Amino acid sequence: MSAASPSLFPPLAGTAARRRVYVMRHGHVAYYDAEGRPLNPKLAPLTDRGREEARAAGALLAAVPLDRVVCSGLPRTRQTAELAVEGRGLTVEEDPSFLEIRAGRLTGVPRENREAAYVYGFENAALEGACFAGGDNFAAVYERVVAGFERLLLEPGWTTLALFAHDGVNRVLLSWACGAGLGGLCAFEQDYGCVNVLDVDMVDGRIRRRLIRATNLTPGNPAKLGLHETSLEVAFGPVLALE
Repeated sequence: MSAASPSLFPPLAGTAARRRVYVMRHGHVAYYDAEGRPLNPKLAPLTDRGREEARAAGALLAAVPLDRVVCSGLPRTRQTAELAVEGRGLTVEEDPSFLEIRAGRLTGVPRENREAAYVYGFENAALEGACFAGGDNFAAVYERVVAGFERLLLEPGWTTLALFAHDGVNRVLLSWACGAGLGGLCAFEQDYGCVNVLDVDMVDGRIRRRLIRATNLTPGNPAKLGLHETSLEVAFGPVLALE
C-alpha cells in the first residue's frame, strides 16, 4: 500500500494515510408545541437540554485538534456546532449534502399506518423504491449523503474533521462505513447530542479502508440512563395520537 501524498494532508499520527471524522447528531430540540402540535422542523432551535448536550460534546472533543467543522445548515446543527467548538476560532461550514431525510405530510399517512411509517420507518429502507413516511426516497438520500462525505474525504488540507448532522444522515454514514448499505439504517441508534468516530484510509486519492471507532456516544450520559426509547419513538411518537 502506498501512502497518500504528504502535500494532500498529514495523516493521523502513526498511520500512513488515515483521516478522522467525528460525526455528531445535533442536541435536543422541541418538534412539538405545548399542545402537541408539530412545529416546522427546519426552524427548530436547541432546547436548554440540547445546548447542554452540545457543550458536553465540546468538552469531550476539547483536546482534539480539529481542522474543519461542517454542519448541514439547519439551525439545530449550526447551533450545536457553534457551542461545541466555541472559543476555538473555527469557521462552521454548511453543506446541504447532510440535510436530514424528510418525512411526507402527516395527512398523507392514514392513522392506522403511522406507527409503521414513522416509528419503524427505517426497517424497510432497503426495499426498492422505499420512502420515509411518504417523503424522501431512502436510496436517493443515501446517494446524496455518501457522495457529500466522499467529496469531503477527497478535499485536501485537513486530517480531523467534525460533522454535525442528523439521525438519519448519521445512520447512512455508519451503514456506509460498515458496508451494510440501506439495510443497516435501522440498527444504528443516534441519541440527541451523540458522537460517532470514523477513520478512513485515503490512498492515492481513493478510499481504501473504513473503520468505526465509536458509535452513539452520549458524553453527558455515557451509561444511557433513562434513554430507553428509540430516536424515532421520541421524534414521532406524538404523531400517533394526532387526528
